[in-house]
Amino acid sequence: MKLNKKNISLFIIFLFLGSIIGSLFWEVFERIIHLIPGCSGFTLTMDNPLILLDMYVLLVGLRANPGTLIGLSGGIILFFRI
Repeated sequence: MKLNKKNISLFIIFLFLGSIIGSLFWEVFERIIHLIPGCSGFTLTMDNPLILLDMYVLLVGLRANPGTLIGLSGGIILFFRI
């Protein structure tokens, strides 16, 4: 599918969902690695989250990891393959 004004919202949805799914799968992968004896110190996730929205009562942040980038690239590939 070619990117144009009509489908830019679909492209953004694919990017968002890809980054969320990739981040979740990477977190599961790291937790499985932590179960292996001797691999408890393995992590590639950022220590401090990226603050996206901070309203005194509500805080929305993102802890980026390699799965985020893999999910973003997967969303881009899936969009252009449709």
